[in-house]
Amino acid sequence: MTSPILLAIVPQQGPTTGGNTVLLAGTGLTGATQVMFGTTAATAFTVLFDGAISATVPAGTGAVLVTVITGGGTSNPATYTYQEALPPTILALVPPIGLAVGGIPVLIAGSHLSGAIAVNFGTAPATNFTVLGDGAITAVSPPGSGTVQVTVVTGAGTSNGAAYTYL
Repeated sequence: MTSPILLAIVPQQGPTTGGNTVLLAGTGLTGATQVMFGTTAATAFTVLFDGAISATVPAGTGAVLVTVITGGGTSNPATYTYQEALPPTILALVPPIGLAVGGIPVLIAGSHLSGAIAVNFGTAPATNFTVLGDGAITAVSPPGSGTVQVTVVTGAGTSNGAAYTYL
């Protein structure tokens, strides 16, 4: 039995909280008994076939060496980098105005929006919202008046505000 060979990790970075899934590509991965991120074992892993493993990343910091352990030995290391999560940023609202009765769909364009746990129009939460991806959210405006700041809340913090005016 030969030692496994690790060729790539996709993606090569992720949050310090872990919990994300990565794909390890290589050869000789069948029979893996452990996937190590530095000195910490993967939270879980599944051998998809001899050339691929899906692994759940444990919490950590900085750059660590990832290895796969099988009955044939330990693979060569590949680097995985933990990154601090960035707070969300709003770049634009489309439209930036709406009716006082609410119910208007608003596209929020920005960055780091994918982990949204709340969208607020001033102090009022959006009627509902859908994360479309890291750069966009659709939110339904609640009833309101005047001009309020729309914000997005994620685990990494609260975004800057973007002005939304009720007519």
